[in-house]
Amino acid sequence: MKLARNILLSILALILIALFLSIDQVDYTPYFESDYYRVSRARLDSLMSEAKLSTGRLQLGFGQANITPSIHQAPAKAGSFAQVPLAGYGVRDGAAAEGVHDSLYVSVIAVQVGEVKRLLLSADMLIIPSQISAASSTLAKENLGIDRSQIWFSATHTHSGMGGWSEKFVGEMFGGTYNPAIETWLAKRFLLAMEQAIDDLQPGRLGIGRFDAAAHVQNRILGERGEEDSEYVLIRMEQDTGKKAVLGAFDGHATTLGGNNLLFSGDYPGFWRKTLKEAGFDYAVFFAGSVGSHAVDAKGDSFEKMEAVGKALADSVLKYYPRIPLQDTISLASITAELDLPQLQVRISEGLKLDPFLSKQLFPPIGKVHIQAMRLGNLIWATAPADFSGEMAIDLKNEMYRRGYQGLVTSFNGGYVGYVIPAKYYHFNQYEARTMSWFGPGLNPFVEEMIRRSMEFMASEVEKP
Repeated sequence: MKLARNILLSILALILIALFLSIDQVDYTPYFESDYYRVSRARLDSLMSEAKLSTGRLQLGFGQANITPSIHQAPAKAGSFAQVPLAGYGVRDGAAAEGVHDSLYVSVIAVQVGEVKRLLLSADMLIIPSQISAASSTLAKENLGIDRSQIWFSATHTHSGMGGWSEKFVGEMFGGTYNPAIETWLAKRFLLAMEQAIDDLQPGRLGIGRFDAAAHVQNRILGERGEEDSEYVLIRMEQDTGKKAVLGAFDGHATTLGGNNLLFSGDYPGFWRKTLKEAGFDYAVFFAGSVGSHAVDAKGDSFEKMEAVGKALADSVLKYYPRIPLQDTISLASITAELDLPQLQVRISEGLKLDPFLSKQLFPPIGKVHIQAMRLGNLIWATAPADFSGEMAIDLKNEMYRRGYQGLVTSFNGGYVGYVIPAKYYHFNQYEARTMSWFGPGLNPFVEEMIRRSMEFMASEVEKP
């Protein structure tokens, strides 16, 4: 008995020691005193000093590839899989899709002014994981001569798209069992859509518009007490040949379909696209806006909600699209700045975190992450590697309006660092602030400052060559 008790006490002591070594206090060092800020800021400043503005005749091109996998089949050809999990909800527990409600796509718009060319890419996916953005960028460089800095990734943020593209505990919790064949196939489909868009480049015209869509969005952190960015931004694009497209961006999470849905679907952005194509558009491309603080406001059950929101937003596009003035000569400039990141700070309580080494074992490779900013005509458009907060976007967009531009911030730009929300919410014990805040209290103001600086630069200081 004495020996058994001693053994038990020794085991308990080892457990306590292990817990002690695996837990640390959250680091509240101000981000502007950190090495990751100094390095990232110097990199951004250098890119700003080199940025040039191209003004001239606009060319537009459009491309699209189906990314709906064939399931319940032997993987005899590309895109065929025995099973594919859905991505978006941990409560699905990695469940495989049972069928297809509506098809999934990757869409690309090529924009060229002079020698400056940019590809605007959005896919019916939860996010654009760093592995897929890296793989597709490599293919684009090898086959098209396109650098990563020329590609503006985003996702519609549907929670009923393909999973299987991320590994380790956190990746598989939201996206199901990792399958590298899915990653490879998606990268090739991205390349196909990019090729089509570049081959389709023709002289065209472009205009920027917006409308209020308050009936379809709500603050997901504070509810009625919180601010709402209800602005829907749309870009009207028409080739001189007559082909027309629209790019829309909105802050409402694409979650009209819940975790009980096991059918592939583009959610309300997919129905939005379907409605507009039936109305005569050749292409309708949806970018997730600053969804980090905003939920979609929808009534009805399951697919009824999806169709109601998608149709309502499409109807508003049809109303406002013809009113947007077009220009055939515009200015185009952009910067893509890589960010260094702080250490992982995965919290287990208000002030305690897991050891960064242990946290790293839970996460898929973060890869390179960037912020981007572009001047596209009279639009200043920034992108974030995160669910970026609509509350933060309100201030950024208001500053752009003050300077005579329209503003836009979109999410999921080819990397992912969790949620970037106002620092005042960091202490909230809820999903956005606790579960999905992975890099400590400094990340939110750090990313916001880098985006703000890049947008302000694009609005005032970028020079002509």
